[in-house]
Amino acid sequence: MTATAPREEQLWSRCAGCASLLYRKRLRRNLDVCPECGAHARLGAPERLRQLVDPGSLCPLPDRLPEADPLDFVDVLPYPHRLTGARASTGLAEAVVCATATIGGHPAALAVMDFRFLGGSLGCAVGELITRAAERALDDRTPLILITASGGARMQEGVLSLMQMATVSQAIAALREAGLLTVSILTDPTYGGVAASFATNTDLVLAESGARMGFAGPRVIRQITGRALPEGFQTADFLLRHGQVDMVVQRRSLRARLMALLAATRAGRPARPPVPRQEPASRHDRFAADDVAVTRPAGPVVCPAVADTPAVRDAWDTVRMARHPGRPTTLDYLDSVFDGFVELHGDRLGADCPAIVGGVARLAGRHVMVIGHQKGHTTAELVARNFGMASPAGHRKALRLMRLAARLGLPVVTLVDTPGADPGVSAEEQGQAAAIAENILTLTVLPTPVLAVITGEGGSGGALALAVADRVLMLENAVYSVISPEGCAAILWPDRSAAPQAARALRLTAPDLCRLGVVDEVVPEPSSAAHDDPAETAHRLRAALLANLLPLLDVPPAMLVRLRRQRFRRFGANRSGVQAGRR
Repeated sequence: MTATAPREEQLWSRCAGCASLLYRKRLRRNLDVCPECGAHARLGAPERLRQLVDPGSLCPLPDRLPEADPLDFVDVLPYPHRLTGARASTGLAEAVVCATATIGGHPAALAVMDFRFLGGSLGCAVGELITRAAERALDDRTPLILITASGGARMQEGVLSLMQMATVSQAIAALREAGLLTVSILTDPTYGGVAASFATNTDLVLAESGARMGFAGPRVIRQITGRALPEGFQTADFLLRHGQVDMVVQRRSLRARLMALLAATRAGRPARPPVPRQEPASRHDRFAADDVAVTRPAGPVVCPAVADTPAVRDAWDTVRMARHPGRPTTLDYLDSVFDGFVELHGDRLGADCPAIVGGVARLAGRHVMVIGHQKGHTTAELVARNFGMASPAGHRKALRLMRLAARLGLPVVTLVDTPGADPGVSAEEQGQAAAIAENILTLTVLPTPVLAVITGEGGSGGALALAVADRVLMLENAVYSVISPEGCAAILWPDRSAAPQAARALRLTAPDLCRLGVVDEVVPEPSSAAHDDPAETAHRLRAALLANLLPLLDVPPAMLVRLRRQRFRRFGANRSGVQAGRR
């Protein structure tokens, strides 16, 4: 609803749906739902809480965190100036308000996002606050209710904002293990990294009438595909028809629905968390003894390539290098780094996505499950593999292979090289956001070693779906980012010609990400580049894989999962990993 004139803004509003002129007090009594057409206006987080929780039960959780500008990001405005403006205009500390309360007498922890604050974008502070709300729910043994409204991850915090998808997801995984209900309520709009993580990986997903949700926004899909979008695309009713939400709820019925769900939860008894099975104490002997000899230090590992690289390539030049068509692909590495690869196909639900390849292989005599994005070298190969952009079927195939590896006790090695997930209409119809979210959630609890390598492009949630790992390696001329430089420039700068500037601001190169703590080790490429000497690149990658995988084989599964969670938990706004990138 928008005001008709400044002097009347407190009295009248015009409906964005039917253009009716509405008396403001009447509209508020109707919960900001147009009485003429039923259009649901967007609500701020404080008003949303007022409508849902029992009067007098609300107990806000602390929302003040240390100021963080991890990348010293500047586009047309410095990032701190944007934060100051958002706080002044909304009266909020961040894009989420967290609290405990009762709903119909049933206790719960709530995290309510507010689109007015920088588009409800997911940054380190937002991820930290939602994670704390989940941890409070775990401590209190109460359900967690997430109310989402977001355009996606916060570009100004680069790949650290991407890490929040995993951080919040693993907090949800802990609630699942404790037998505690998690509910997400999609409001308009919910897109990007929020849609592809905690908005869709909860036990129940409700959509408020009129809400829209998807991984890629409609404007992006139209630009990329050149296609008109179906009627009602990504709306709540569309999501219900395609099996992506449990129900669509009118705002006036939302409180009653939550009360019924919470009542059912209290009637049951929380299940005890499962006890992970124990693996043999040592598995070093399963590797060829003469293949590699390495001792890993007990403390944090400093990325060697950060210090050893004689000259740092410009970020935009690195982006172009990472996209070079001659750069080795996953299938190339499967032929040169691994032995005896046996490819496994299909998601078992009706499709086999060619952008994801995976199967069993041997690494120095040890069987491993290898899963990776596959691009190609020629135009025909790139088109056939959808440029390495996985569909929901590709993510579900990867998920199936990860779970199989866990059952067989095989380590998982992932090779990441994608501009991002498939942004097509069919991908949205098949649940792209939920498919990515389920991969991220599963990787946080997978009871087997996971080693990820960014070999070329690591683009957004499509990359993270294979990169929630115990150790993350990165080839020297690869990139890893929350958004492409072109996409970032189109949103934050006047035009896409600022892509080189955006690439530098995003801190997406291997040395940058090593300093930020996102990457554990940089694998040096030959003096020219990987595509100029694929054999040497393969030799170096093989040595790095073995050096990083060997220590993980001695770690009991329960400890693996705990350490993996600690790794991603440190990316909160008050954690050392965020401040590590400051210069």
